[in-house]
Amino acid sequence: MEATQTALAVVVMLVVLALAFDFMNGFHDAANSIATVVSTGVLKPGQAVVFAAFFNFIAIFVFHLSVAATVGKGFVEPGVVDTHVVFGALVGAITWNVITWYYGIPSSSSHALMGGIVGAVIAKAGTGALLAKGILKTIAFIFVSPLLGFLLGSLMMVTVAWICRRSRPHKVDKWFLRLQLVSAGAYSLGHGGNDAQKTIGIIWMLLLATGYASAQDASPPTWTIVACCVAIATCTMFGGWRIVKTMGQRITKLKPVGGFCAETGGAMTLFLATTLGIPVSTTHTITGAIVGAGSTRHPSAVRWGVAGNIVWAWVLTIPASAFMAGVAYWVSLQLY
Repeated sequence: MEATQTALAVVVMLVVLALAFDFMNGFHDAANSIATVVSTGVLKPGQAVVFAAFFNFIAIFVFHLSVAATVGKGFVEPGVVDTHVVFGALVGAITWNVITWYYGIPSSSSHALMGGIVGAVIAKAGTGALLAKGILKTIAFIFVSPLLGFLLGSLMMVTVAWICRRSRPHKVDKWFLRLQLVSAGAYSLGHGGNDAQKTIGIIWMLLLATGYASAQDASPPTWTIVACCVAIATCTMFGGWRIVKTMGQRITKLKPVGGFCAETGGAMTLFLATTLGIPVSTTHTITGAIVGAGSTRHPSAVRWGVAGNIVWAWVLTIPASAFMAGVAYWVSLQLY
């Protein structure tokens, strides 16, 4: 009886830790949803975070739980995951998120979580316990999502420039001040649809490992879905103002038309990835789209040094979080 209660207490502790990661994810990635709409002056920061939080929450009613299934069942061989692996994965991801948030670096919470899972699993059972298909398609989208965001953001800018070629700039800005509300809403919807599912996925992984869910279940318990959506939406309302500045102003200066094109390109990329069940980085996606929208005016409009620093954070995220997760896994073995 006592052992059962202890095991349950560990599961509850890890669920709380996963929700803490979800909070950090919302706090860290909220900037991606609102950076362009704030930097172009369409919404004030307070209005923007409430706006983004609403669309983050309703996303769960729009998208199928394909991303959650990939995280929960598609990264690791059945039977390998235990509470120590989940602890290591979450601590590794949270630690890296805190470091990058503190320094205002828009790294990827998604890839921090993936790195955490990989690092903890390798620490326990080696690389053979990883499922190549799920890992490789997620790694592929590290490159595909920013490139696709860049391409779509650029194409949107070129298309809009051609359509509005005979219109006065002031009139164009006035149109896109309104249209950017649509694009910002779509991007926030894509952000909520992809990001909240990652935490749903790791809680599902935990419940499967501890017998509180069955591998035959088509979806995780409803309470996990609601809790994760509430967590990410609530935390989005607090915002991540350090990262808003980097994303919205330091990479390139955006006007409403540029913000609309970047958000639309980013939203299209997120919708595609979520439909395919691929956990992608909203940071990578919107950064690529912002760079694409800015570069169509002139390559010098983009501060490539800032963009380069962001890319370095992308490169380091998985190995850094994997290392921290491996250490955390070893620590957990000593703790319980």
